[in-house]
Amino acid sequence: MHSPYPVMVSVCCITYNHENYIAQALDSFLMQATDFEVEILVGEDCSTDNTKAIIAEHAHRYPGKIQLIAHQPNKGAVKNQMDIMTRAKGKYIAMCDGDDFWLDPFKLQKQVDFLESHEDGVICCTYSRVIDENDQVVYEHPEPRSLEFDYPAMLMGLREETRICSLMVRNIQEVMDIKKQQWYYHTHGSDTLFKLYAAFQTNHKVYVLPEVMSCYRLHAGGVWSMIDSRLRKSRMISDFNLMIQNFSYSAAMKRKLFKMYLQRYLLFDLRYLNIQQALNTIRTLL
Repeated sequence: MHSPYPVMVSVCCITYNHENYIAQALDSFLMQATDFEVEILVGEDCSTDNTKAIIAEHAHRYPGKIQLIAHQPNKGAVKNQMDIMTRAKGKYIAMCDGDDFWLDPFKLQKQVDFLESHEDGVICCTYSRVIDENDQVVYEHPEPRSLEFDYPAMLMGLREETRICSLMVRNIQEVMDIKKQQWYYHTHGSDTLFKLYAAFQTNHKVYVLPEVMSCYRLHAGGVWSMIDSRLRKSRMISDFNLMIQNFSYSAAMKRKLFKMYLQRYLLFDLRYLNIQQALNTIRTLL
């Protein structure tokens, strides 16, 4: 049967000011050993350093392998991500930001093999090693085991080892329709809400393979990893509110979400006088 997809996997990488890291990311994409076609799409978001030149040099060195999509002016991470994913021709999309990279040359092959044999999965992730700016290991799970999360579990915040640098998702309309959701462009932890949306729209699961195949880097330029704790908390609350306003859930789930808000976020909202926001959240969940 002829496949409607010209390639099996589209690697979608977004990057901004990653001159110290992007070559390692690209090399980890190029080292993938697969029995299928792979395309590499890199969304370069008007960096102010040498990121674009490094990607162009790689694309020149490996003709036909890397597509550089250079944005002018800067789009921002979510719009960059959506633009690149919209261009993807693969049956599956593998994501990895330009400051992260892959460890296993068989990562894509293992994930495709898994999703081809598990039709109830919309996303397949792997365990990730976390390193700091000096390449020192900050975290790595000592005993990886298979994990799976359905939509209700993810709604309650269960999503360990599903970092974006490890993620492969089915390139299907139900998932890609997220680009039409205006609320998505206001998210901070956009990858969390992307995974939730994919599970919600398809009623399929997010699976995690029991191997460390990806690497996530903590550094000062990281969008999420190194920001001030108060700012991070306020962004988490903003995303929580977008979630409860734009997803559906049962009465039992609503009670659990209300309890989660009381335990995690209410005191913060009150301390920083976000009284109206707190009232709106409570009203949504009552």
